[in-house]
Amino acid sequence: MMNQCIYTLFCISPIQTVGVEPCHALPFTRARIGSFFQERPELKNPFLEDALLRGYLRRHLPHQAVFSDLCAFGERVCKEVDGWGRECEVTPPRLVHFDPWGRRVDHIVTSPAWKRMKDLSAQEGLVAIGYERSYGEWSRVYQMSKLYIYSPSSGLYTCPLAMTDGAAKVIQSLGVSRPVEEAFSRLTSRQPESFWTSGQWMTERQGGSDVASGTETVAVPQTDGWYKLHGFKWFTSATDADMTLTLARVQDRTGATTPGSKGLSLFYAEVSRGEDGRLRGIEVQRLKDKLGTRQMPTAELLLDGLPAHRLSEEGRGVASIANMLTITRIHNSVSAAAAMRRQVTLDIEGGPFSSGAFLLMMDVCRLLGREECGVATQLDSHLLRLLTPVVKLYTGKQAVAVVSECLESFGGQGYIEDTGLPGILRDAQVLSIWEGTTNVLSLDVLRCMARSSGMVVHAYFSHVKSLLAGASSVSSLAPAVKAVDSALSELEGFVQAAASRGPGYLQLSARDLAYSLARIYTGALFIDHACWEGASPSDTYAALRWCEQDLCPVSTNQRRGHYDSSTTPLDAALVFDCLR
Repeated sequence: MMNQCIYTLFCISPIQTVGVEPCHALPFTRARIGSFFQERPELKNPFLEDALLRGYLRRHLPHQAVFSDLCAFGERVCKEVDGWGRECEVTPPRLVHFDPWGRRVDHIVTSPAWKRMKDLSAQEGLVAIGYERSYGEWSRVYQMSKLYIYSPSSGLYTCPLAMTDGAAKVIQSLGVSRPVEEAFSRLTSRQPESFWTSGQWMTERQGGSDVASGTETVAVPQTDGWYKLHGFKWFTSATDADMTLTLARVQDRTGATTPGSKGLSLFYAEVSRGEDGRLRGIEVQRLKDKLGTRQMPTAELLLDGLPAHRLSEEGRGVASIANMLTITRIHNSVSAAAAMRRQVTLDIEGGPFSSGAFLLMMDVCRLLGREECGVATQLDSHLLRLLTPVVKLYTGKQAVAVVSECLESFGGQGYIEDTGLPGILRDAQVLSIWEGTTNVLSLDVLRCMARSSGMVVHAYFSHVKSLLAGASSVSSLAPAVKAVDSALSELEGFVQAAASRGPGYLQLSARDLAYSLARIYTGALFIDHACWEGASPSDTYAALRWCEQDLCPVSTNQRRGHYDSSTTPLDAALVFDCLR
């Protein structure tokens, strides 16, 4: 009877040969590959699956309309949009230089799903929400919550949205007037037929973050008050955008330009075609062959007479893009936190890190919203300036590590392309590079401290202490409170000691200092979130677990002598000895 059951399970018909008795088929013959298959990870509504997000919003933005919108959007993401994102991944953009008759056209061909992402972005108000401000100072939190749900399924469309948001912010801050009035309206529109995206064409051959010395593009004044741009942009993201902001040096009547940051001005240009079908003043040299973010077109561009309007005062280009950098760095941290949360949703790795990234990112969004609505205190403004580079650098580094761990938890399947999982890791790597690498942003933290004469640090210490004070009577959080308080004291001690050292000392410690600022502040946010009346036991446990790590690595490494002048040549020798 048992043999008959096995036969029935694995055989459709007996295998017979002449002169040989019928035999039972083995389970792995021909196309019979066994009965076990690893379950495919199922994406459910990312809003309903995220208790931390819902709890945060219940505490700070308890509006039924917001919850209904995010729930409906989450359903759309898992049922429809996630498939579009996969289509964008497997159908990357391609460049068509010439038409069949040999005419130069420079068409960047993107997938239908990429175009649907643009329409979706308008319909869902993924940029517009931040400018409608229907929920006052919490409007940015609402907007970023929606982007947080969308990002892992967006096929990297969050990148052009970040630049679009940044461009709208710059135009708004400089004054919405002709000829950019229509552009601002389109960048913040909810109508797909009107909605524009913006590029960000800053990087040239000499480097990314150092635009002051690396920008060679020149702007030639025209008699109508406009300019024509001539230069080579080495790295232009979302090159299929409708417009762009870019930096260039204005030529005087002799053709001379001013070197350094004082010679840079900010320009607005539309991407359009003439009657002959060619791009006006632009040639697309090639698309970049990137490690990740392959869904989005990134190109090298020759600007050869691109019509442009000077948006900033002459020589104030770098200062004018400060607001844009704030926005794009916050978007970067949203994508980082979202990537970690999505991977944690698909498996069980990295929980405390994704939760910490979420709380840190959301608090910076809160500060941005307060500043934009005119209700920010001086303390809020100092915190926003300090924490923007901190949240970007820390979440970017976290995302790469957490996503890598999560892929490992899938075993071999995490390494197989058609599962879609390796692409998440490739895309995560850009989060620590775009809009400032970890080292560049760590130095930005030092500049922020110096330029404010230490006021940003004072604001930081004051706010962390106020968050801890709210948990002083909660016994279950006592170990976490003690850990953060102790780390804060160590950080204060380091800052005081470093003030008497030379600038080289602080530069050596810059990365560890930024990490310490992130870990201590996140610990305080965990504790604060665990104290509110709607908190769950898992919120308390998350706070305790976060605070078990070394919260102040800059103090730890100071005691070890890592930043002493004698250490630097030894470290350098160690590196170069290994290369011999």
